[in-house]
Formats: sequence, structure tokens, C-alpha cells
Amino acid sequence: MDTRTIGGLIVGAQGLGCMGMSEFYAGRDDAESVATIHEALDRGVTLLDTSDMYGSGTNEELVGRAVKDRRDQVAIATKFAVVRDPDNPANRTIRGDAAYVKQAVEGSLRRLGVDHIDLYYQHRVDQNTPIEETVGAMAELVAEGKVRYLGLSEAGADTLRRAAAVHPIAALQSEWSLWSRDIETEIVPTARELGIGIVPYSPLGRGFLTGRYQSTSDLDDGDFRAVGQPRFQEENLRQNLAIVDALRALADERGVTAGQLALAWVQHQGADVVPIPGTKRREYLVENIGALDIELSEEDLRRIGEVVPATGAAGERYPEAGMSQIGGVTPTR
Repeated sequence: MDTRTIGGLIVGAQGLGCMGMSEFYAGRDDAESVATIHEALDRGVTLLDTSDMYGSGTNEELVGRAVKDRRDQVAIATKFAVVRDPDNPANRTIRGDAAYVKQAVEGSLRRLGVDHIDLYYQHRVDQNTPIEETVGAMAELVAEGKVRYLGLSEAGADTLRRAAAVHPIAALQSEWSLWSRDIETEIVPTARELGIGIVPYSPLGRGFLTGRYQSTSDLDDGDFRAVGQPRFQEENLRQNLAIVDALRALADERGVTAGQLALAWVQHQGADVVPIPGTKRREYLVENIGALDIELSEEDLRRIGEVVPATGAAGERYPEAGMSQIGGVTPTR
């Protein structure tokens, strides 16, 4: 697999999102998840993405077990800031204060079973704590050798500028796909101006762009998309199926799947872009990696843009509470 550089960190051109291995999607199978991680490493994937809130820490433990004997082959990315109520994990708060940064990293290091984290993100911006305080505390972790590179997730352009003034930011993780393109106007240009790599999560639209889901009945019990994702609600879903139908028609012309074409589109957005499609099954991992072999010309990109317009998706990408945590402005000192 070719490599790409995000803010100085050299990784495979496609990473692996590990969230669904432990929570939010149905069908958890730790043995298959570990096998999927091993298959990914064998195929040149080096960036593994997790968070201390996925499975309330169990996802970090799973990733740690999977890479225990292969630590030198992998760049581990994890996140902090989303604090879940142990009695009701659906209740969440955001913390970015310096004390919590130092507390959170110790927990992640312990669960992962490593002595350093390659890429450490603030998962969501704490709108009550100056970003300068948060990044200042994260920078101390770099100085201590506990973290190599810093990142932010779902941060706005102003927040990126203020953060980068404190310490170099290697990566911005945000949702980016054919049906989630709001970061293209201001955030992507700002990241590139600052030398910040871009790590798109949900590059397959939470699986919708693969064409596997035709109605909410296709989602298993316990799948968060069925109850918590506006674009998967029946009325929006019916409208969004037109996106997949148009994409599938183009994919059929090339003999690839709709998901592979959608992922190839993200891969072609720049050499500083490393998407992290999530899967817990080897068969889908192999399909996703196959997208790297698809070459798209300017004409191909134009045609895709015509059939899947930038504002084509029906519904917000999160419920109201989730949208309120995206791109927030933090107070100044």
C-alpha cells in the first residue's frame, strides 16, 4: 500500500476505523475483529483509529490486544474528551480542561497497553474551555514522550488556527464523504494552509453509500443508525436512496461496487487525506482496500459530482445534540 503523510506522520493511504468492533453496530465478534486488524496490517494499513469512549474503553483494550506483538507496524490513534455517565452511557459531557487531558491519557495508555500514543485527538471541542488550555496540556504529553502527534476532531476553522498557534496539529478528523461535504468550504482550506492532514471518518456514509441498506428494516436491533441518525430515518432514507442508485450506475460502468467508488472519491481529494473506513469484518476490509486501485480522472470526478451533488443528502448527519458539538468556538483566555 502507498503511504501518505499527515502532519509529519507517515501512514498507509487508508486507515481502519475500529469503533464498530465494540459498540454502536450490531454483531460484535472480538475474534473476527482481531482477525480484521491483523488482515489490515498484513495489507499495509498502518493507522488504527479508536477512542476512549468507544465501548467505554473496551475498544482501546481490543486494539491493544490485537497489536500487542506488532506494535512497530502500527500508528495508534485514539481520542479523549467525551465523558460518558457510567450509569447511563448515552449521557455525555465534553471535557478539555488540562486536568482531564492528563487523566485521560493515562487511562488510554493503560488500556492500549503501550508506552506512547502515535496520534492523540481531542474528540470534540470543549466549548467551555479555551482551546489554548487543552492543546497546551496535550503539548505537555508530547514533551513527556506519551504522545507523538496531536489532532482535533470536528473542529472549526477558527479553533484550528488557535490550536496550531499553541502547538503543531498533525491531523483533523472530521466526517467527509460524498454525502457529508460541509468541511470543504472553510475547514479543509484552513487545515491545508496550516499543514494539517485530514482524516475523514465515515467516508462511506456510515455504510449507506455501499447500497446495502434499502430500509430501516435492514438494520439489526441495537444499531445506532436506526434510532440516532436522521439520514437513516425512513423518509430521509427513501430520498437518499437516489444518491446510492446514481452512484451504483457509475460503479457498474467500471465493474466496482458503489462503496468502492465512493471511497475512491474520498481518496482522490488530496495526498494529505487518509480516510478511515470502519469495519469489523475481513470481507469488507478487503473490499475497502480495493478502492485504492481505482483511478479517477477529472472527468470521472465531474460525473460523480453531478450525480451526487454536494448538498444532496436529506437530513442532518447527527441529531440536534450531536450537531451542537461540531465546530464549536471555545472561550478565549
